[in-house]
Amino acid sequence: MTTAPTQTEPTFADLGVPSNLIDVLVAEGRPTPFPIQRETLPSTLAGHDVLGRGKTGSGKTLAFAIPLVARLAAACQPRTAGHPSALVLAPTRELATQIARVVTPLAEAAGLTTTVVFGGVSQKPQEAAFRAGVDIVVACPGRLEDLMGQGVVNLDRIAVTILDEADHMADLGFLPGVTRILAKTPAGGQRMFFSATLDNGVDKLVNRFLKNPVRHSIDSAESPVPAMTHHVFEVSDDDKAELVRTLASGVARRILFTRTKHQAKKLAKQLTAHGIPAVDLHGNLSQNARDRNLGDFSAGRVRVLVATDVAARGVHVDGVDLVVHVDPPAEHKAYVHRSGRTARAGSAGDVVTVMLPSQRGDTAQLLRKAGIKAQPQRVTSTSAAVAGLVGETAPHIAPAPGAPGAGNAPAQGSTGGGASQGANARRKRAGREGGQATQGGRGGQGQGGRGGSRGGQGGQPRGGKDNSGRPQAGGGQRVYSTSSNDAAPRTHAAGADGGASRPPRRRQPRRASAPAQTTRG
Repeated sequence: MTTAPTQTEPTFADLGVPSNLIDVLVAEGRPTPFPIQRETLPSTLAGHDVLGRGKTGSGKTLAFAIPLVARLAAACQPRTAGHPSALVLAPTRELATQIARVVTPLAEAAGLTTTVVFGGVSQKPQEAAFRAGVDIVVACPGRLEDLMGQGVVNLDRIAVTILDEADHMADLGFLPGVTRILAKTPAGGQRMFFSATLDNGVDKLVNRFLKNPVRHSIDSAESPVPAMTHHVFEVSDDDKAELVRTLASGVARRILFTRTKHQAKKLAKQLTAHGIPAVDLHGNLSQNARDRNLGDFSAGRVRVLVATDVAARGVHVDGVDLVVHVDPPAEHKAYVHRSGRTARAGSAGDVVTVMLPSQRGDTAQLLRKAGIKAQPQRVTSTSAAVAGLVGETAPHIAPAPGAPGAGNAPAQGSTGGGASQGANARRKRAGREGGQATQGGRGGQGQGGRGGSRGGQGGQPRGGKDNSGRPQAGGGQRVYSTSSNDAAPRTHAAGADGGASRPPRRRQPRRASAPAQTTRG
C-alpha cells in the first residue's frame, strides 16, 4: 500500500533566501517563514514591485527586510558618502527603530551598514553616518527631508525603496512629504509597500510609484497566530476608572491606549499611585524619555504601557497578553493597529474596548468597519468576565518617593519676606508636583515654578524668563524632567544655601525677542 507524500510548507531555503541570512533567522528563533513571507518572497527576491497586506504581527518587517538585504548584497554596489542604496520609510520614530532592529542583523551578516533617521534628536550623528557612507537608511519623512534639503543625503542611487505602514503614510499629514521623497528615488528601482490595511489613500501612491505590482493579501485566518479574542465591556462613567485599574493589574504585559497625550500621562500617574507601575508613551515626551519608557516595558521592568496612537505604529513587543482601548478609537484603522500589539509571533491575545453607554452607536459602527464581531457585556470591576481576563493579580508596589503619583507635598524654599503668587497654571502645577522653592530677588520667598519665583523686595528684578526664554536675574533655574517616570524637578537658586547673595548686577536694556517656536511631537 502506497502512502501519499505529506505536503510540507516551503522553507526559507526553498524560497531562495541566501544561506547567511537563514543562519541569522535560525539564530533568532525564526526558522520557518510566516504566510506573508512565503507569499511575497518569491516576488520580492525576483525584483518585482510588491503591494503586501498582512495583519499587524504577521511578519511584514522580515518580508521586506530579507529581499532588501539579499538584493543589495548581490549587487555589490560600492558604498558612497551621502548616497545610500536602500530606503525604508516609516511613520513614527518607534516603528523606525523597531524596523532597524530587524534589518541590522541581516545587514551585518551581508557586510552592509544601517542607520536610523528621525527628528526630536540631534542630527549630527545622522550627518556623520551619511558622511561615513551607509547602505540602508530607515527614516521618518520629516527629518529625512530636512537632511535632503541641506544636501546631506541624496537618493539618486536608491535601488530598493520600502514603505511600511503605507496606509498611515497616505494620511493627509504624511502623503505630501512621502510623495516628494519617493519622487527623488530612481524610477527603475524596486519598490515595496506593506501595510496592515490598504484603503483608497494608498492607491494614490500605488498608482504613481509602483510598476505592475504583485499584490499579496494574507487574511488573518491563514496566519499561524491563534485567534485574537475581542471583548467589549460596557461600564458606567462612575465605575470606569476602577475597571481600567483592574484590567491593568495583572502580572503579564498589557498596553492601555488613550486618545490624547494628556490622558496617557495622567493615567500612567494614576496607575502608579495605585501600586501598578506604568510608563507612558506619546508625542510630548523627548526621544530619550520615549526610548527609556519603551525599554522599561520591553525589558519587563514595568508591565503596563499607557500610550496614544503614536505607539500603535511602533511598539513591536512580544508577550503582550492584553490590549485595552480605554476609549474606543476614532476610526477603525486605529483599532486594527492598536489591537495588533497583542497576539504576535504565534501567541494568543485579548483585546478589550471599554465603552460608556453613550458610546454604543459609535462603537458598533467602529467594530463593523473593522470586521470585528463582539457582543457588548455590561460589567463592573468585579465581574467574572473581567477577572477571567486579568488572571493573577500582580503585587501592589508603592510608588517611590518623589515619583509621579507619590503624593509628595511641594518642598519649602528659603526663608525671607512675602511669599510669591503663582503667575499661571504651569507654575502652580509645577509647585504641586514637588518643585523646590526659589529665591526671587532679595528676601523673596517663592514657590517652585518654571524659571523661578515672582516677587522680591527693594525693586529687585523678578525671577523667571523673558519672552526669549532666557532666565532673568533673581530667579532660580528649573531643571525639568521629560517623562512621567522621572523624579521631582530640581531647582538651583542663588543664595539658597544660606550664604550671602551677591548684589544684583544692573540689567542692560534688551531688545524684544521673537517668541520661541514650538513643535508638536
